[in-house]
Amino acid sequence: MTPSDRLQHHFTQHCELAIHTQSQLISDIVNAGYKLHHCLQQGHKILACGNGGSADQAQHFSSELLNHYEKNRPGLPAIALTIDNSALTSIANDRGYEQVFSRQIQALGQPGDCLLALSTSGNSSNILKAIEMAHTQDMHIVLLSARQGGTASTLLRKTDIELRVSTQSTARAQEIHLLIIHCLCDLIDEL
Repeated sequence: MTPSDRLQHHFTQHCELAIHTQSQLISDIVNAGYKLHHCLQQGHKILACGNGGSADQAQHFSSELLNHYEKNRPGLPAIALTIDNSALTSIANDRGYEQVFSRQIQALGQPGDCLLALSTSGNSSNILKAIEMAHTQDMHIVLLSARQGGTASTLLRKTDIELRVSTQSTARAQEIHLLIIHCLCDLIDEL
């Protein structure tokens, strides 16, 4: 396979997965947008977390709400739990890496807040602990996942929403997760 063929294959996979995700998840994405909007409208905040590329996407989502997406509007309360290096490293050192998000949720999360959790595997221990703590704090959860959803999908309650991208590829999942994040930001802006 030539380099051009390989790149063409990436683009084709991306486009096919985007169309498949649209047909499978559009109503769930709309429901997640309403859930996040309602959270903000009621004076609550959104906490976002993920690992690696998903951490970047949690930060991206947070920045789109704090500043603006495409509409000029007041900033909205969203916190990426991935940005405070002092908190992350002290929690990881003292309590273990699996607690880096749950400890922050325990301190910052309040009933009615939302957790936006991103995990392509659905099995990251710190994401699992974050979901458990969010439930303890009576928070709502929107999970962006892939593959089979992992253990994270089994922890969700009926009122939570999972947006699972049907792919085994982490790269393709993260590309579609970013598209979903932009859809959520657009819905929040429009609502």
